[in-house]
Amino acid sequence: MPFLVRLVVAWGINAIALWIADALWGSVTINGFWAYFLGASVLGIANAVIKPVLAVLTLPLIIVTLGFFYLVINIAMIALAEWIAPNFSIDGFWTYVGIVVIVWVVNWIGGRVLDESERRPALRRI
Repeated sequence: MPFLVRLVVAWGINAIALWIADALWGSVTINGFWAYFLGASVLGIANAVIKPVLAVLTLPLIIVTLGFFYLVINIAMIALAEWIAPNFSIDGFWTYVGIVVIVWVVNWIGGRVLDESERRPALRRI
């Protein structure tokens, strides 16, 4: 799959994850197309660029906390998306944790579907 197509699909998967989080929690407010668009874009860029750098820089802390600090890094990526995107607000620590789980699950499922579609050439022709 070409890079640009994969990038657009990843953006769509992040937008779906944010939509699910907005539907599940009353303390998440995302209003309008641009809030989803910018939130998903920032989340995708942050997860691709900033998160790996932070993970390497804080690797000793991640190891000492048995991986729990990685949750803090993921929460920071969601908080960055909330901070940059207009009409996007999240209230409460546990809501952030829930959104991290939702984003992880939706991205995992989306990645599996993409990988499976790339392995089966017959599905690409349909």
